[in-house]
Amino acid sequence: MPEQHVFHSQQAFTLESGATLPGLQLAYTTYGQLNARRDNVVWVCHALTGSSDFTDWWAGLFGPGKLYDPAQWFVICANTLGGCYGSTGPLSINPATLKPYFHAFPVFTNRDVVAAFELLRGELGLKQIHTLIGGSLGGQQALEWAIQQPDVFERLVHVASNARHSPWGIAFNESQRMAIRQDPSWHGNSEDAGKEGLKTARAIAMLSYRHYNTYHENQQEPGNSITDNFRAATYQVYQGEKLAKRFNAYTYWLLSKAMDSHHVGRNRGGVVKALAHLKARCLFVGVDTDLLFPVEEQQFLHTQVPGSAFALLTSNYGHDGFLVEVEQLTAAISQFYIEEETVALLHYEQ
Repeated sequence: MPEQHVFHSQQAFTLESGATLPGLQLAYTTYGQLNARRDNVVWVCHALTGSSDFTDWWAGLFGPGKLYDPAQWFVICANTLGGCYGSTGPLSINPATLKPYFHAFPVFTNRDVVAAFELLRGELGLKQIHTLIGGSLGGQQALEWAIQQPDVFERLVHVASNARHSPWGIAFNESQRMAIRQDPSWHGNSEDAGKEGLKTARAIAMLSYRHYNTYHENQQEPGNSITDNFRAATYQVYQGEKLAKRFNAYTYWLLSKAMDSHHVGRNRGGVVKALAHLKARCLFVGVDTDLLFPVEEQQFLHTQVPGSAFALLTSNYGHDGFLVEVEQLTAAISQFYIEEETVALLHYEQ
C-alpha cells in the first residue's frame, strides 16, 4: 500500500521573488521499495488540484500488474509547495504571527516548487531518478526540474504540458481568478475565503479541461421539450461544489499564478537554449482534443529536443484525457522504454 510521509525543513527558504519562508514541509507519498542498485525510482509531479497520492488520480498507471508495479518500482510524489494536502501553504501557521498565512502567503513559481522538491530529494538521498513524470502543471514542474538538474533525471515523461504557458492559458486562469475576486469573502482572512468564487472558477476551468465532444456525449438532454435546468448547467454547478469541498481558493489562486509564470527560458536566453540543457531521454505526450495545452506545444518540444519521442493520445475528454486515457498512456510509455532497450541492444551487438 502507498505510504504517507512528511518532510520538514527548518532552514529559511528564499523564493524567486525574494520573499522568504522560515522553513517548510512537504507531504509526500511513496509506493514500493528501493532496489539494491537504487535505480528504480519514478518521481511523479501532480496537476493543479492533485495531491501526492498518485494512486488516487492516476490509479491506472500504478499498482500490482500495472505499468509501475510496486514490486518493481519505487514511486514518489510530493504535494506541491503552496498545496493544501499537507505541504506548507496559505492555511499553514505562520511562525511569525502564530496564525495562518492566508493572503500573506507569498506568490511563488514552478522554480520555487522544484527547489522544494530538491530539498526532499536530497533528504532521501536519491541521486538518480529513472523516470520523472508529470502532467499539466506537474509537467511544467517536471520539465523545469529536468533542466535544472540534468544529471539526475535519466528519463522525462512530459504529458499534456508546455515549455512556456500561453497567453490563452493565462487568460483562462485570470478569468478564474476574476471569479474568485468577485466573491466578497475573498478579501477577508478565513479558511473559506473565496469559496463561492472558487466554485465559479472551477466551472470556468472545466471548459478548458474538457472539450465540446465531452459535453455533447455526456451532458446532452435525452428529450426534446426541456427549456431549463439543463444537465450541462447542473454539471457545472456540481463540479464547482465538488472542488470547493476539498480545496481552498488561496491555493487555487497561487498555483494558477505559478502555472502562468512557467517559462523555462526565463533568464536562460529563451526556451530553445534552456531545452539544450536537458540530458534526460524525453517522451512528450499530447492529447488530440486538448484546448488548454494544445498538441502544437508538445510537438514543439519534440522538435527541439534531439532524440526525444512523441506520442498522441486520442480522446473526447480534452486536456483531461491525460488522466482518462490511461491505457493509451501506458502503451506510449511502454513503447518509449522498449525503443530504448532496442537501441541499447543494437548498440551492444555492433
